[in-house]
Amino acid sequence: MHPDDGLGFPDSERSELDRTLASLVAQASQVLTTQGRLRALIKANRAVTEELELGAVLRRIVGSAVELVDAQYGAIGVIAPHGGLEQFIHVGMPEEVAQHIAHLPEGHGLLGAVIGEAKPIRLDDLAHDPRSVGFPSHHPPMGSFLGVPIRVRDEVFGNLYLTNKHDGVFSSEDEHLVGALASTAGVAIENARLFEETQRRQAWTAASLELTAAMLAEPAAAADTLLCRGIVQLADVDLASVLVADRDSGGWWRSAARGPEAEVDLDPVSSSEARLADAALRAGPGDAADGGASVEPGRTGTRLVIRIPLPRPRVLVLQRLGARRRFTAFDVRMATEFCAQAALAIELATAREDQERVSMMEDRGRIARDLHDHVIQRLYGTGLSLQTISSTVPESSASVVEEAIGSLDASIAQIRSVVFALNAVHAPRAGVRQQLMAVADELTGALGHRPTVTFAGAIDHTVTGSQADHLLAACREALSNTAKHAGANNTSVRLSIEDDRLVLLVEDDGAGFDPAAVSRRSGVANLQQRAERLGGTCEIESSAAGTRVTWSIPLSQPTEGSADAVDSAADDHASAAVLDSRSAEGRRS
Repeated sequence: MHPDDGLGFPDSERSELDRTLASLVAQASQVLTTQGRLRALIKANRAVTEELELGAVLRRIVGSAVELVDAQYGAIGVIAPHGGLEQFIHVGMPEEVAQHIAHLPEGHGLLGAVIGEAKPIRLDDLAHDPRSVGFPSHHPPMGSFLGVPIRVRDEVFGNLYLTNKHDGVFSSEDEHLVGALASTAGVAIENARLFEETQRRQAWTAASLELTAAMLAEPAAAADTLLCRGIVQLADVDLASVLVADRDSGGWWRSAARGPEAEVDLDPVSSSEARLADAALRAGPGDAADGGASVEPGRTGTRLVIRIPLPRPRVLVLQRLGARRRFTAFDVRMATEFCAQAALAIELATAREDQERVSMMEDRGRIARDLHDHVIQRLYGTGLSLQTISSTVPESSASVVEEAIGSLDASIAQIRSVVFALNAVHAPRAGVRQQLMAVADELTGALGHRPTVTFAGAIDHTVTGSQADHLLAACREALSNTAKHAGANNTSVRLSIEDDRLVLLVEDDGAGFDPAAVSRRSGVANLQQRAERLGGTCEIESSAAGTRVTWSIPLSQPTEGSADAVDSAADDHASAAVLDSRSAEGRRS
């Protein structure tokens, strides 16, 4: 062997060694790759568990999955309770491109197959799959596809969708990695949902306490308005309103309504709302009537109707308009508890007002007896004395005496009216005056001044229960329109009984309007419809000097009053007859 010749090995042995070394290098490379991907999975798991806000958690999940398997596009679709996708959060697609797409995926085609099968689907080219329904206009092209369900306990919460792997197609290893990430994502989503539910429950509880305090501080007549005001932001709805059962017709009327920013017009109750209200009354405790995905013809949305547990049938209607999410079981539970707390506050406020009313009735009864038994009798005696001496005084002084007698007669008539009004609180349907004053107090803040309220006639003794409900609603509607549109400095409310009719007159000195140009869905139309329903009228006069609303309905037979009220009225009428006859005798003398 030549000394320059290198050390040689047999060819067969050298070949075996090369293969062994190549295998070791490949295995080492595979171990390094696997370790890298495992580290990437651990990093992704840590990333999705760092957030507690649900929206941020979902976006972290998608971003981590895209980075984990080197995909171009990723998305997570949250499954709606009634099928399809409730949310679709995507990454990788530029925002300007997403804005040009007709609509985001709704859970049809291949995405629907992942929802329906609830197991991973991996494709080399999704366009060749028969379940694919194509892309909308302006959608970027997509080839390889991987869809993996995300489970929260035993429930499929949503699905991870990944497309366009940069170095080819998705492998079984990619599928397993994304599946492992989906398992961690399920835990993170459950934690985020529990955290969000806890925060929302705290907000509902705080709002319930605030509502209770407000209802106890305000008149009971303002309870429906306060309820709508308190829940519209809390429940994230576009409209909240309270419907009250009509005692006479058996139908429903809207007592209060509120949008996200301000009070809204009290529109008539639709037939679909009435059906849901009836269903809510038939539901058991904790149940509610779900209006489904349709609100009214021509309007889309979802509606929830909840019974307010009060002696008089009353329901709360919550509406979300457009393509907003439907109400969840948590929404129903919280709103039901909120209504129960509100009902308790209303009962407490009503009991407090009843107690105050009893005390006031006792004071009024004492004052009425003193006026009737002492003041009127003394004035009556003084009048008789003056009438006796009127014929003995010189003619030059007779006119002065006659004027004094007339002044006494007018004073006695005024005191009689006061006595009758004081005794009217004993009628079964008592407190219409007080309730009307409460409505004026309720809207003082919105108006910027307190309305002047006057009465004429035996209001409390004459107005029936249903008429009182519609009267108060009409007054609230008229004052609300003044507050929202007139910009008035002075407003007056007068309620009187004229020729067997109940007449409500609301006047202001604000900016006028053209009643003929007002939309039929406005509060003006609601005032007219409410009057027509009772066989009455609503006349509106408006100019640059202000607006006058005359709302008038015929009176039904007066409700039977208490014995004290009837006896007092008889005494008053008897006194009036005596005074009239006495005045006539004096004139004859």
